[in-house]
Amino acid sequence: MAGSGQERARHWQYAELPGVDLLRARYVEKIFVRHTHENFVIAAVTEGVEVFHHGGVDQYAGPGSLALVNPDTPHTGRAGVPEGWRYGAVYPSPDMVAEIAAETTTLRGTPGFTRPVLDDPYAAGLVNQVLRAAEEGNALAADTLLRVAVTRLLRLNGGPLPQRAVRTAGARLAARARGVLEERMAEPPTLERLAVDLGTSSFALLRAFRDAYGMPPHTWLTDARVRRARHLLDAGSAPAEVAVAVGFTDQPHLNRHFGRIVGVPPGAYQRERKNVQDAEGGLLVPSGAWHNRQLSQTYAVKKAENPTPPSSATPLESGSPSDCPVSPSG
Repeated sequence: MAGSGQERARHWQYAELPGVDLLRARYVEKIFVRHTHENFVIAAVTEGVEVFHHGGVDQYAGPGSLALVNPDTPHTGRAGVPEGWRYGAVYPSPDMVAEIAAETTTLRGTPGFTRPVLDDPYAAGLVNQVLRAAEEGNALAADTLLRVAVTRLLRLNGGPLPQRAVRTAGARLAARARGVLEERMAEPPTLERLAVDLGTSSFALLRAFRDAYGMPPHTWLTDARVRRARHLLDAGSAPAEVAVAVGFTDQPHLNRHFGRIVGVPPGAYQRERKNVQDAEGGLLVPSGAWHNRQLSQTYAVKKAENPTPPSSATPLESGSPSDCPVSPSG
């Protein structure tokens, strides 16, 4: 786990949950700048308070609540109390969430979360049990509990994501600017040069870009650089090489921006990826005793904390309409 002093974080993947990022962290002074994620964010706060700017206002998530962010949605993050916050998070892909929604809900269209904060200690507990199962190498429990958690959250707080707006002239302008920045990520033009090349003014381009992507071009570019850096690190490129490839001046420049968006340094991030690759050829033997103990702890939740509690059996055994991933409900 990367970190020093009061702040520690581990950002990793588990080979048996392909494409799902996992995070355990405690932050005190950490400030996440405005950024987006390719995947969904499902973060369960266990201590303290996290504040994140989302949808134009500050959102507050305390113990027993979840911060829920849809893909490609700009947001920030910081401590809401002096002692900071501790949380665990899973980042399932849009394809995985869509698959679960199709099998377990009646949602139509592209599924997503309707509210950025949900107070649900039961679902928060499920998220932390997913992380524990992944840490212990229990593939069956990790996959099962993740699907149960996503199903529950979609049923309590799910809805179709808004359809993309009609392509206005401003949206088309912003998309063209984004295309240029993606192609010239390592050597981007100035705002004025970009505007001239696109046949508009600097401020018209700035307004159009903000309206389309929720952030100005330079902020979007930093976010895009870090996103591309993650893919290059996953592929095995050295952090120093990655820094230059995506347009940062050097590795310390990459380190600074990477930590303010991902939450861990690029070196620590890559080491966890390498550990996953090394483990893929190994044999994972989950403990049956561990599995039974964890499931019993997960589902032994007080009714006061669970508006739609399952019976004493696991959700898959009880057929609970709110949690069972194999019995759709309205």
